Amino acid sequence: VQLQASGGGLVQAGGSLRLSCAASGLTFGSYDMGWFRQAPGKEREIVAAMRWNGDNTLYADSVKGRFAISRDNAKSSVYLQMSSLKPEDTAKYYCAAKGKYTIGSYSSINSYNIWGQGTLVTVSS
Repeated sequence: VQLQASGGGLVQAGGSLRLSCAASGLTFGSYDMGWFRQAPGKEREIVAAMRWNGDNTLYADSVKGRFAISRDNAKSSVYLQMSSLKPEDTAKYYCAAKGKYTIGSYSSINSYNIWGQGTLVTVSS
């Protein structure tokens, strides 16, 4: 089982980036998917998440209206479109998976048991 995140990089404030996460070795359509981030010296936090069937999504207050999560079950991939980026969005971004029957809410970081390696996003002012 593997999650491979990509798309990070250096961008100026106000710019956009699209992160991708490709899954392999799992039945992707049976997993809730989330994007998380961890800035230096801070705890990992949830950014956005989507239920296995795409019916429900959630966003951290800090990214509402700027970020959008989407998934393509046919491609076993989840995406995070990030717009109007701010320096405070600088962090390593991780994708993670949670089985749809796994105990715990898809809104809780502790519910996710499959993690990718992360991709670094740096927003310059």
